[in-house]
Amino acid sequence: MDNKKETSVSKKDQEKVEEQEVVDEAVTEDATKNADAKAEEAKEKDQVAELKEALEKKDDELLRAQAEIQNIQTRNAREIANIRKYDGQKLAESILPVVDNLERALAVETDGDDKVAQIHKGVEITLKTMKAALTEHGIEEVGKVGDDFDPNTMQGVQSVPAEGDVKADQVAAVLQKGYKLQDRVIRPAMVAVAQ
Repeated sequence: MDNKKETSVSKKDQEKVEEQEVVDEAVTEDATKNADAKAEEAKEKDQVAELKEALEKKDDELLRAQAEIQNIQTRNAREIANIRKYDGQKLAESILPVVDNLERALAVETDGDDKVAQIHKGVEITLKTMKAALTEHGIEEVGKVGDDFDPNTMQGVQSVPAEGDVKADQVAAVLQKGYKLQDRVIRPAMVAVAQ
């Protein structure tokens, strides 16, 4: 009977051992699955972090590209505005010597000669028309007798003593008229400055 008891105990022990092995195997399998799941989860988190970083980098690149495009558009708009604003500068520079010559022609006396007086009148009308065209396009004279001397728009070529209404550091005489287009000086006035 002891044998039977031992056999039944050993069968029970063996069954317990087998059950324990099955449980251990299941626990090991669960632990392996959990470890695999955790590893997969960590891998997915790393991938998500990498994707977020790549997305942030692309967002930054996009913002920089948009800012660069906006800067280019602003620069182009400014350049176009300047081209429009100073459009007639080259033409004005070419015409100003003609205006000077017409003014010199008007300075000549007619001496009562009718033909010279008619030519004088024609030159006067031409000069008036040309000055009106210059004014219409934003070109104006700078530097008149009695104005304060401005080195930005005038070039002092002589010093003369202050006399009459002209005070020190004022324009005493204009030797050549100056002109400006909008806020840009096309040609500075050549003036004599009172001292």
